[in-house]
Amino acid sequence: MSDHILFAYDLNADGTGTVLNGKDISKALKAKQLTWVHLDADHKDTAAWLSAELNYLDTFIVSALVAEETRPRMTQFADGAIIILRGVNLNIGEDTQDMVAVRVFIDQSRIITIQKRKVRAVFSIEDNLKKGRGPTNAGQFLTQLVNQLTGRFESVLLELDEQTDEVEEKLLTGADAALRHDIIAIRMKSIVFRRHMSPQREAISQAHMSDLPWVTDIDKRSLQESYNHILRYVEELDTIRERAQIVKDELANIIADKLNKNTYVLSVIAAIFLPLGFLTGLLGINIGGIPGSDNPLAFIIFCFFLCALVAAQVVIFRKLKWF
Repeated sequence: MSDHILFAYDLNADGTGTVLNGKDISKALKAKQLTWVHLDADHKDTAAWLSAELNYLDTFIVSALVAEETRPRMTQFADGAIIILRGVNLNIGEDTQDMVAVRVFIDQSRIITIQKRKVRAVFSIEDNLKKGRGPTNAGQFLTQLVNQLTGRFESVLLELDEQTDEVEEKLLTGADAALRHDIIAIRMKSIVFRRHMSPQREAISQAHMSDLPWVTDIDKRSLQESYNHILRYVEELDTIRERAQIVKDELANIIADKLNKNTYVLSVIAAIFLPLGFLTGLLGINIGGIPGSDNPLAFIIFCFFLCALVAAQVVIFRKLKWF
């Protein structure tokens, strides 16, 4: 098998798949038997293979399948469709918010899927074929793919919700400026996920509303259920983002209150010591005529006077409710 072809199968009526290699792939694509080919988008031969094997398709379709940047969408062409979907990145060592894309051309007898990075949902369908639980027609393949991508997002959303709960709990137990980094991370993830989930919701809705002959009523009910799940995910992402913003505002208010309180305390202390500084500065000048300069008890008397002045200030400030 060529390097650009990751695997290829004929899909059988009993939920299994027959592995295809070499020239058998080209023959199967021209036959009426449902054939699934999974390709590597980054391989240099992929675009040429698509143009050669699917030369009856518009060049726009080939360009869309190997495009560098994609967003979730669904475009119908006669009895076939291009469907581009996104899934959370569950690959080891990679960030979940760096979502992976799967590009699909599908009609009644051909399924072409393309990936740039490993999409676990695709390989899960391959595992189902090996276990005899795979799709038996194009409609089932589409619903299995959508369900696999949608189901994997549930755990990621739950984790994000738990992170938001932890930040809120930390805020209640003791506000810390370091929480800002956690809040920013949560908001960033929710924004990225929503940016992809929102158009994916529309793509699934278009697939559900399409008049493709191989999409049965059962398939449409499954797509409707997936649409409802994604709709809930989008709403929960909006809620998480709003909660994170509320936590951010509350944290800013708490930090501002602490700063104002500290500033207030420093202001009161400065107000208390202002007259003391004035008196000590006045009596500290080195010129004649300073009262008590010849009295040995003058320093002690002056210290008692300063203490009395501080006590008087405290009484006055309390009556004024300055503290």
